[in-house]
Amino acid sequence: MSGFIMRFPEGKAKALTLSYDDGVEQDKRLMEIMDKNGLKGTFNLNSGLFAPEGTVYPQGTIHRRLTGEQAAKLYTDSGHEIAVHGLTHPFLEKLPENMVMWELLKDRENLETKFHTIVRGMAYPFGTYNSVTVDCLKGAGLVYGRTVISSHSFDIPEDWLTLPATCHHDDPELMKLAKQFVEETPGQNSRMFYLWGHSYEFEEHDNWNVIEEFAAYTGSRDDIWYATNIQIYDYIQAYQRLEFSVNGRRVYNPTATELYFEEQGNAANQYCILPGECLEL
Repeated sequence: MSGFIMRFPEGKAKALTLSYDDGVEQDKRLMEIMDKNGLKGTFNLNSGLFAPEGTVYPQGTIHRRLTGEQAAKLYTDSGHEIAVHGLTHPFLEKLPENMVMWELLKDRENLETKFHTIVRGMAYPFGTYNSVTVDCLKGAGLVYGRTVISSHSFDIPEDWLTLPATCHHDDPELMKLAKQFVEETPGQNSRMFYLWGHSYEFEEHDNWNVIEEFAAYTGSRDDIWYATNIQIYDYIQAYQRLEFSVNGRRVYNPTATELYFEEQGNAANQYCILPGECLEL
């Protein structure tokens, strides 16, 4: 027995997700582009920095934060994930531990209340962190933290608490990486493309065409699973809970998730195991 390879829902070998920060007006246009092309993603919000209701920005303002009401209307039940970005977007590693916990827990509580959901992920403000920050993340019940590190790879993360992205949307390698991701035939590992940024940057740099081209090229493909950050995390965690017999010929799924895998070196032997099922291979 050579082993098994995790596959995503419906046996797909590739997953694609987006992560966008700050909760700004331009998220509306970004979400429209994503929805049009079947993309899914996560919006990381600072609940302590929503604009006052009725805010009118001076002409030429680029970074236009949504009001609480506007945010509730845009993100609630949108099919996309809401995640923590710090209550007031501070450099978390420069704060005492108790203040880090406040920034994380209060932001989480506010977002859960406003969007009627359970929030379990985050993006680090400014992408910065230290060991205390990571410990606070775990203490706040958050299971992943996205950094601003670009890996230029499609590897499944090993450490979700210091999560790198494949690249930022302004990366000059963006479409090269996208084409590589779409065209490659995954072998012994499933693959994930993770894109991050701020939607106001598209207006600032007058380059909405970048995300439109990326979404049109990578979206609506039968062999890619389009998911939020937390959906991918949860699926991988569920897969890792599969229980195999010592000879690898029997497997039990103790989770509530339908899971897919195949025998290493034999893609024809692909399996789907239902929640609570014990499968003879």
